[in-house]
Amino acid sequence: NEQESLKRIEKVKQLLIRKNLDYCFIYYDELNIANGWYITGWCPQFESGAVLISKTGKAILLGGPESEPFAKQSSAVKDTRNFTVFMVPDEEYPNAKIIGFKELFEELKHIHSLNRLGIVGLEQLPLKVYKNIKEGFNNIDIIDITDEYQELRYIKSDWEVEQAKKATQLAYKAYKAMAEKVKAGNREYEVAAAGEAVCRANGANGFAYQTIVGSGIRSNAVVPTATDKIMQNGEMVMLGIAPRINGYAGTFGHTIPVSGEYTSLQKKCLIDMIEVMKEVKQNLKIGKSGKDIDKAGRKLYEKGGYLKYMVCPFAHTMGLMEAEAPFFGPNSEDILQKNMIVNVDVSFFGHPELNGLRVETCYVITENGAQPLSPEMESELFNYIK
Repeated sequence: NEQESLKRIEKVKQLLIRKNLDYCFIYYDELNIANGWYITGWCPQFESGAVLISKTGKAILLGGPESEPFAKQSSAVKDTRNFTVFMVPDEEYPNAKIIGFKELFEELKHIHSLNRLGIVGLEQLPLKVYKNIKEGFNNIDIIDITDEYQELRYIKSDWEVEQAKKATQLAYKAYKAMAEKVKAGNREYEVAAAGEAVCRANGANGFAYQTIVGSGIRSNAVVPTATDKIMQNGEMVMLGIAPRINGYAGTFGHTIPVSGEYTSLQKKCLIDMIEVMKEVKQNLKIGKSGKDIDKAGRKLYEKGGYLKYMVCPFAHTMGLMEAEAPFFGPNSEDILQKNMIVNVDVSFFGHPELNGLRVETCYVITENGAQPLSPEMESELFNYIK
């Protein structure tokens, strides 16, 4: 969405002015996709890259020659430069124009002075790229502005909320298809395939994590990807999928019995987790802090004896990643604001009889509290056991 991109570039421009910076260098690759996608709506394949934005608002896409034609078709930023450091090592492109940061520095000086460079994603930046910048951009100050930049992503536009809503509703459709495949004798990858097929057939442009299917003891792995394990009666299966629509994630989490019927203990634990979900949802209100949200769910966890099996907090933000900052954990001072997207994600792992269990769905924060992005998925969870 080019209009969204222009608005975001303007936000970066204002950030540079506030921080007295000349340019912003936003690193990204296929694993660390979100910061670059936020500006371009695109990510290279095989290669890595960066978006360079000046405090005048000019944006240039830095990358490799293999992804350049793809970028000119699909990226919101189409002014490109190619660098060896972003390419597949030892790959050759005889007809491509490839420059270094020294040449880029000379070019940029004619556009705008470059004395102070803000970098987004400094911790993920490969050492070789960092050294190239230092050598090519001679005698400049480098400042890490990752946190300030990521704060720009906290509050979603109405367009972003709509994409996450579509993705979450698609995740619900995938859940129904996956649940149909949870049967004794079937393999975990058959369950994953059913969900992924639904997502791809209905417009998903990718997935924010590898599809989760973990049966029996494999559910202890917290985020187990599907294997060739055969599911057996008596086991529960942890499920999750995260389709992306226009880059924005949706998801669900559920744990269902292979036999189709919960044992009394499985039923009790699922009901307990859903009660925590309901309590956490009630505390998803504008002005509430992470500490407030966590405290509400933690009391019920403690009452049910689940604290010793707790790995993850109960709420986190979702957007271009299925889980992204801010994370509303027990020490979080972050405050809920309108148009944040928050997942209620309740789980335990390492239980001596039940292994792991997760239930999860997604909400947008409004002036009237938390509204489910998929009312159908919320109903599936809240009313799963009558």
